[in-house]
Amino acid sequence: MLPQSRKSVVTVESHILAQQQLHPSASGDFTSLMTDIAFAAKIIVSEVNKAGLVDILGATGDTNVQGEQVQKLDEYANIMFKRYLGTRGQVCAMASEEEEEAIFVDPDGSGNYVVVFDPLDGSSNIDANVSVGTIFAIFRRKNKLGSVGLEDVLQPGRNLVAAGYVIYGSSTMFVYTTNTGDDGVHGFTLDPSIGEFLLSHENITTPFTARIYSVNEAYEPKWSEKVREVVRQLKYGRPGTKDSGMSSRYIGSLVADFHRNLLYGGVFLYPPTKSKPEGKLRLMCEAIPLALIAENAGGYASDGKQAILDLVPRELHQRVPLYLGSRDTVLWIEKMLSGSDDGTGL
Repeated sequence: MLPQSRKSVVTVESHILAQQQLHPSASGDFTSLMTDIAFAAKIIVSEVNKAGLVDILGATGDTNVQGEQVQKLDEYANIMFKRYLGTRGQVCAMASEEEEEAIFVDPDGSGNYVVVFDPLDGSSNIDANVSVGTIFAIFRRKNKLGSVGLEDVLQPGRNLVAAGYVIYGSSTMFVYTTNTGDDGVHGFTLDPSIGEFLLSHENITTPFTARIYSVNEAYEPKWSEKVREVVRQLKYGRPGTKDSGMSSRYIGSLVADFHRNLLYGGVFLYPPTKSKPEGKLRLMCEAIPLALIAENAGGYASDGKQAILDLVPRELHQRVPLYLGSRDTVLWIEKMLSGSDDGTGL
């Protein structure tokens, strides 16, 4: 719920500033970068909310580097992020799901941060008024003395400075976490009457065990037998236990599925298939940022073999299988898929 008293109102900007004050050596660049992201999100939501009233629905006729149709809102959100991020010189490089190459904003300048983002995740659902979102990851450049290169972008999730997402639904929420080791996951709901994100979900903790599983079961014939067995046991319960199985909830918009599972306790699965043995979701702009949020909320993210945050990216648009959500459930899935568990439990 939103704060009832104006005295208790905390905006996302003031919250980030308060966190900055816990680190005396901070320059303020990170705070201003997060403010830029929040501002870009407000611009995007203004267009998302007008979808159907203006000519912004449907595809542009182009395809992106992923081979997918570019939606008009994809293109708009991508332009807004490129325009408003790093307005104060904090950013030296960006990478977008919609761009084939990394964007080196100021490769020889003093910008300390690299931002990787999916400007509008789930945009193929926008015509049906399904929740969509923005996902972002922030890294610190590796070498402050040399020019910025691709190695500054292709960093493992353990190097993250912060990550977050914005979900555009019945209300608009901005959720973020930092990688300082002493901060949690916090959610802010946009109050359209004043145009501010206000703290509504402080220190989000996801339930340890999932109650919900989210997977596109239409792909079942294309899964390995191990994946099929995992999903069967999620659905019907683990043999030899009192587990009677979970509820199935699948929206088909990653941000929306993850957000629900984060709050209620759930696991999201996007296994590899015969046609996509490397998986479908993007390591850099989807899996890594959501993995940090999951871990900082008490959850876990795996590619079926190891933690997503431990993977070292080889290329900008690398794809990966993803198992994401409540910690003990994802760890169980990881053990099942690696063959180190008999399927009866942890």
